[in-house]
Amino acid sequence: MLNAHSGFRYLVMIAGLIVIGYAVYGMATGRSYDKTMRITSAVFTGLVDLTALLGIVTLLSGTFYPALIGHITMMVLAIVVAHVVSVVIKRRPEEERTYTPHLVGTLVVLGLIAVGIMTIGRPLVGS
Repeated sequence: MLNAHSGFRYLVMIAGLIVIGYAVYGMATGRSYDKTMRITSAVFTGLVDLTALLGIVTLLSGTFYPALIGHITMMVLAIVVAHVVSVVIKRRPEEERTYTPHLVGTLVVLGLIAVGIMTIGRPLVGS
């Protein structure tokens, strides 16, 4: 289970980079907010959630050590931020929706995940 949880971080990172790339593209070209942004962001948030679920299962089936407190804290914050972005966008009238919340929110989520991974002494890439 730990391998699945650890491996999903790569999918989360790739999905996050796709969200960031599309948001930057949308901002740079002046495109109206569209369905593709909403879907890529939803996939990213779903992968963050799935990774968290795998982490909970791993935690319940394994041993606990103090460094996990920082890891869990960062991951919970990352989940909250990922979901806040979707709430912010949904509450805005359609003509006021922009790419900025996705760009900023995804950067924050990836930063929190990076810190969370480092709190348990693991590299961002590699074993």
